Amino acid sequence: MTGFPSDYEERVYAGVLGKVIAVYLGRPYEGWRFDRIQAGLGDITGYVNDRTEVALNHHLLVVTDDDISGTFMFPRALRDHGTEPTSAQIGDTWLNEILEGQSVLWWGGIGNSTEHTAYLNLKDGIRPPDSGSIARNGVVVAEQVGAQIFVEGFAMTRPGDPAAAADLVERAARVSHDGESIHAARVVAALVAGAFTEPDTDRLLDTAAGLIPKDSLIHRVIADVREWVAADEDWKTTRARIDEQYGYHRYGGNCHVVPNHATVIHAIARSRGAFGPAMTIVNTSGWDTDSNAGCVGAVCGILGGLDGIDGAGADYRGPIAERMYLPSTDGGSTVTDAAREALALAAHGRAWAGEPARDLGKHARFHFALPGSVQGFTVQDGEGTIQNTGGRLTVRTAGCTVATPTFIPPEARAMPIYGLIASPTLYSGQTIHARFTATAPARPVIGVYAGEDATIRWIEGPAATDGCAWTVPDTGGQPIVYVGLRCTGDVDIDTLTWDGAPALTLTRPEGSTTGLDSPPDAMWRRAWVRATDRWDPHWPEPFRIVQNRGTGLLIQGERGWRDYTAEADVTPHLAEAAGLAVRVQGLTRYYALRLAGRDRAELVQHDTVLAARDFPWEYGTTYRLTVRVNGTRITAAVDGETLFDLHDDTLTCGGVALLVTQGRTATHSVQITPAEIVEEPS
Repeated sequence: MTGFPSDYEERVYAGVLGKVIAVYLGRPYEGWRFDRIQAGLGDITGYVNDRTEVALNHHLLVVTDDDISGTFMFPRALRDHGTEPTSAQIGDTWLNEILEGQSVLWWGGIGNSTEHTAYLNLKDGIRPPDSGSIARNGVVVAEQVGAQIFVEGFAMTRPGDPAAAADLVERAARVSHDGESIHAARVVAALVAGAFTEPDTDRLLDTAAGLIPKDSLIHRVIADVREWVAADEDWKTTRARIDEQYGYHRYGGNCHVVPNHATVIHAIARSRGAFGPAMTIVNTSGWDTDSNAGCVGAVCGILGGLDGIDGAGADYRGPIAERMYLPSTDGGSTVTDAAREALALAAHGRAWAGEPARDLGKHARFHFALPGSVQGFTVQDGEGTIQNTGGRLTVRTAGCTVATPTFIPPEARAMPIYGLIASPTLYSGQTIHARFTATAPARPVIGVYAGEDATIRWIEGPAATDGCAWTVPDTGGQPIVYVGLRCTGDVDIDTLTWDGAPALTLTRPEGSTTGLDSPPDAMWRRAWVRATDRWDPHWPEPFRIVQNRGTGLLIQGERGWRDYTAEADVTPHLAEAAGLAVRVQGLTRYYALRLAGRDRAELVQHDTVLAARDFPWEYGTTYRLTVRVNGTRITAAVDGETLFDLHDDTLTCGGVALLVTQGRTATHSVQITPAEIVEEPS
């Protein structure tokens, strides 16, 4: 495309940061009205989570929030289905990535939560756009705010093309919404995409309004709000007009799109894209503060870039260290950061535009290539300072540990409102590579949950002054929660990453309690994404899982796992099928060796049977299942006998899972070992 932004990645990064910062700003008082915010907090000019004298919704700064997780999880449809996914394919991403009742959505019940209603429709086989239609769900449910709060990630992949962004976002929005919500989503998408190339907010708003019907209510809302902004000297006068003409008292449901869209347009039009003033207006105005602020933050972040955020009058970037949580059934992708998510979106945008890829990441997980990026690194102990200096993480200290989370950190264990499900991103047997220069020896270090009280045990690697490679030792089955460097002097870090499949045994760690007193939230258990009806902690087998209807999965691992062998003892009890899955990327994307129907073994790719053969098996008998994935080759064996050996290129990476269909199964341990990489045929 012509006119592709030369600073595209940096602007996407600013947009992601703007969204995330804004949601964290608005979340503690989500749902409050203007008068309550004024009385309790005054005008919002920065984070308020530390205002312990105020009865906020919560006091944690970096939180799980549907406005973040939906925005950056749903665009995984671009990864799995290409740059122009259909509504139905985006609906498939919902079914793959969402864990019912726990992740991504507000689970308010059918007819109460628009997204929950649509999700249940999807599970019942109702395909988009019917799943979100007015004809099926009614006007009030279909026109709630959700369609406009999940769009920015998609829109960032269409830089400078508001019409293309609006069309893509409409396909995504129709999974769950209809009517005026679709118009609002198209407007927000057009503002996000247009902000890459059009700095004038009046022209941006003109373009966006031109992409929806002139006789729509949202079109009239935009016109009225812009007229009031031009006429009113004080933004609070315009806010009062919005409340009177388009307030909650005029629209049904819990969180209708019209009042909240009016608030979004007001903040953008009044601030003319200035991040600080826009945040004050949108957050102080009340209603759905986190989602409204998120829309405005993404637009203003792209418009003003990183300088606009850094010059907004408050330290918005420092306290969060760009940390994000995206809880889904792809648990290894939960703990992430704004730089990582921005570059993933930018890669989709370049692919869509036919632009050459730009490798800012140096093929490393942590690379600090984006201006000011620290990718979650903070000082964990000792004293020191961290800053990004010219694409390096500069640590100035006489002695400290700097690290970033690889799993649920201690402060996030009891996440308010929206739960946090995750798997670690780093495992025993993988090799950490760190490029750095130090004035005194530094050591790679991992933090491991040490027991059921969730204390942290630090394990150090070899000391060096000019980089290192270190294979992570056996942690005894306990999840790794931090990775970083232990510094005895100043250190400049270029990159830190890891590679290879893990070498470990997943089981109940030694010393863990069993019986009725065993804690259900022990961190080794929380490292598994539980997509089963039951997985109780008190049985003698570490993994006794039950699924009452359909297929349940107990998942661990992440997309860095490519070529490996998984082996597990599997004892089916009154089950239609039980098995072991590999390259798991959610609930519908995996390979599995399963024992099915009491008389056969199958190798499947989700519901597609790749191969099957007769194999009589019995309830209560233990079978050792082994699956090896190496390039496109999949080899599967039961009790040492190879049953299947074939090639399939659908899935190239992912974790492992224990699988059960309508019944109960038990397993004591799952072993993961690396496989030799084979050369694919040309």
